[in-house]
Order: sequence, then structure tokens, then C-alpha cells
Amino acid sequence: MSPTLMDEGEQASLAQHGMWITEQMGCGGRVYHMPLAIRFDGPLDVDRLLAACHDVVRAHPQLGAALAERDGVLRPVPAAVPPPIGFEDVSGSGGAGREPAELIEREASLALDLRTGPTARFTLFRLAPERHLLVVVAHHAVFDGMSKDVLVRGLAGAYAGVPSPALPTTYGEAVERENARVAELLGDAAEFWRDRWRDRQDLRLPGLSGVSTRAAAGEAVDFALPADLAVAADKMGVSRFELVLAAVHTLLAAYGNEGTAVAVDLSTRTEETRDHIGPFVNELPVPAPAPAVTFADFARSLREELRAVYRFRQVPLARAVGGVSPRTALTPVSVSYRRRDGGAPEFPGVEASVDWMSFNGAVRGTLHLQVVDAPDGVAARLQFNPLVLSRSGCETVAGDLLSLLRAVAAAPDADLAGLPLPSPVADGVVGGAVEPSFARTGEEPAAATGAADAGPFLAEVGEIWREVLGMPEIGPDEDLFDLGGHSLSITQIIAKVRERMDVELSFDVFFDEPTITGIAAEVARLREEAC
Repeated sequence: MSPTLMDEGEQASLAQHGMWITEQMGCGGRVYHMPLAIRFDGPLDVDRLLAACHDVVRAHPQLGAALAERDGVLRPVPAAVPPPIGFEDVSGSGGAGREPAELIEREASLALDLRTGPTARFTLFRLAPERHLLVVVAHHAVFDGMSKDVLVRGLAGAYAGVPSPALPTTYGEAVERENARVAELLGDAAEFWRDRWRDRQDLRLPGLSGVSTRAAAGEAVDFALPADLAVAADKMGVSRFELVLAAVHTLLAAYGNEGTAVAVDLSTRTEETRDHIGPFVNELPVPAPAPAVTFADFARSLREELRAVYRFRQVPLARAVGGVSPRTALTPVSVSYRRRDGGAPEFPGVEASVDWMSFNGAVRGTLHLQVVDAPDGVAARLQFNPLVLSRSGCETVAGDLLSLLRAVAAAPDADLAGLPLPSPVADGVVGGAVEPSFARTGEEPAAATGAADAGPFLAEVGEIWREVLGMPEIGPDEDLFDLGGHSLSITQIIAKVRERMDVELSFDVFFDEPTITGIAAEVARLREEAC
């Protein structure tokens, strides 16, 4: 990998840091695997397409990057295991595994490792003599929704004999500018979120038995949004995304949720990074606006709130406020909405179609709405955790959302009271992460840290905490996250404990016992084991 594309001094982005910590604490796994499938019909040149995959990886070094912590700083490094690029013929008479959905499922389930690589993989399948399927799976720490468009454009260009152009700036330079911008906005962001953010875990939905903000095996309900939403949005003076988000908030309120925030994926891309592959995204909560008489007024109020949130789109919430522990979803209900302006990719000599919403079989929280708004229609998917939300309940939510959107599209100025809204759900649920994450499957639970005597190490661990958090006094039982600690704080504490106390802490202890007492007890336990 060219050193001009990945310099040793580069730092990981804030988004990468958050996902890396979440992975190390066992809360990520497959939910961060982002699959993309391209179907080819016609006489495909297999060797030329595989060469195009290599070209894209060379042009976008993030696809071949791993993440390494050195002295408390997380940095992207060339992965020991580069992205595998392979070919497999499954067109034989046996027919096992020929279905595209099965192949996508298989590839999405394969391991991606942020420490060693691979963080992406490319597999081209021959389904029939003139029918092929390319499945690309990349870790979210090196990839995002808009990266899919960049990747497909790069593959099509390279297949046509046009190599990927040089990027105007390196990923490291983009991260440096973003970090500077975050530092500049951090004080204002803290003030902005002070009265807006409430870490609530209560929720009312049909068919709901629990609440989760952690990754789990997921299921999905697919549907298409009304084609005339664009006309209704224009009449209201809002975007299609704002209209859909207003409908989600309206539906949650109808179920009996008051003031519920919905987490939204916001792009942090700039003009300089629009052609990069990488994780240029930040999840932020959008609180529900005050009730209004008409849906249009409510949507316009939501638009104003979103415009206020956009100012801080690059600032992770955990950096601005305290009490946000590592998790895969900020809130139980979340939304991602991506608009695609381009048409189908052109690969000379073959017809290509892209599945932009290939499902990884996982869900980040309780319920997640994914929308891809393209020239040929608006596709939607509700991903849900079946351990806490029944399929029939999710199907009810999908039906209620569609009924509301159709009514709004037909009458954009309708009063909220006249719209087809469901009755309130009788009982709400209050809870936390109730299921194990993918990364914990098959692992033994960590030993309890409270069994060892923390006393001999309290002073030294406390000194490290005060240095990292910049606080003169910290109580031994104060929660790291309530004190404003975040992923960078954990990394720095681990590095300092390693250097001064010759102990390698696991990330799990910060999830189970995020206090000075808990960390000191873990140090004592590890010292005893080493004797």
C-alpha cells in the first residue's frame, strides 16, 4: 500500500474510534458488515472485473486498512490480511448455494477483523454461463452508504478501462480537518445538547416486549414508499427525508411515546471527501418537535430542528455530553435515509443491477428504518430485533407508516387529527440491551471484577483517570460515561495502565465496571493471575 495514501502519522476518525471501541467491547460484530451485491447478465469478462476490484482497492486504501492502538492513539495501518478478491463457480449441476440471497447471507456472515484485516472482501460468483453475482462486504469502520456509490462507479470505470482517478486529499488529511472542526464546535455542541438529549430507554410499539440499543441478529420487513411523496414534500416546503422522519415521529407519538428522540445517520462528507470510500457518517438524535395542528406544520418544525442539528453533524454525541456508553444505536428507534441521484451503472457488454439494500442479517437496536431514495423509486426496510419485537408487530408498524404516508401524499395540508393514526399502545416497555451481541456468541462471560481487592490500586488508577479526564477530583464509584468519558478516554486509560502498572486491561471491564473501583479491582485480579 502506498505510503502517500496512508501515512504513519494519520489518526483514525472519530467514527472509526467509536466503532473500534464498540467492537473491542463485544457490542458490534455483524451489524457493522455492509454488503453490496451487483448482478451481471451477459458475457462478463471475469478477469477484467476481478482486476477492477483490485484497482478500486488500490485507489481507496481504507478498504485495506486495519486499526491499531499505539500509546493511546488509534491509527489506520495497512492490514496484515488484505481484502480477499476471489472467484467461485456455483453453476454446477448440484445447485447448492446458487440463490443470490444465500450467497449474500454467506458472505455477510464471514469475519471482518479491524485489528488484522480483512476489513473488506470481494467475491464474484458464476451462477450460470452468462449470469454472475459480485458480493462486496466491507466493515462500517472503512465504509458507509455513500461509499457504495463510489465503489460501484470505480468498478464500472475500471472495467471499462478507465482507472480510478487520484483523490484530491488523503483520508488522514480529511480526518485532521474534521477533528479540528469538532474541537472548534465542541463547546457549542455541549450547550446545544444539554436540554435536548435524554438517554431514554422507554418505548411503546405494537408487539414490543423489550428495548435494546445493542446489536443482535435481525429480521426485516421490506416495502416501497409512495411515489408521490416528492410532490407532497415540495408543497410542504420540506425534503422527502424530512417528510418521512416527521411521519416516523408522528407514528411514535400516536403509539403513546412522548418526546421520543429518533437517531438519524447524518453524512459528514465535504466537497473534498465526496469521492472517498470511508465512514463519513455520524449518528445523532433528533427530538420530536412540539405538536402542531397540521402535519405540514409539524414537518416544517422538524425541518427547523434538523437544521439546528446539522450545525453539529460532525460532533459525536458522546464527545458533547456525558452518560453515553458504547452501543450500536443511540436510541431504540433509528433512521437512515440515503438519496441516490445516479442511474444504473454501465459495465460494457453486460447488464448490471445493484442491490443497494443488501441485508446483513443484523439490527443495531430495537427498530431501524432504512430508506434508499432513487430515481426508480423509494425503497424502505424496517429492520427489527425479533427478541424484543415480534414480526407481526413490525409488520403493523410498516403498515401504519405506509397508511400515514399515503394519506399525507394525498392531502399534504391535512390536520393531524384527520390522518389515519393507530390507537395508543396500552403498555410501554422500559429496558436496556437485553440480548448478547454477535461478538459475544460462544464466549464465556468475563470474571467478576469485584472479587479482587481494589484498595491497593485505587490511588494510581484514580490519578490516571484524573489525568485523562482533566478533572481535579473524581469519586471512586463515579461512572466514566457520566463524567463525559468516551471511546478516546478508554483508549488512553488502557494505554496509561499498561505503561505504569504493566497490566493489559480488556475493554469489557469498561462496560461492566466503568468506575475507578471497578478498574482497580480488575488490575488486582490480573496481578493475582500473573503471580
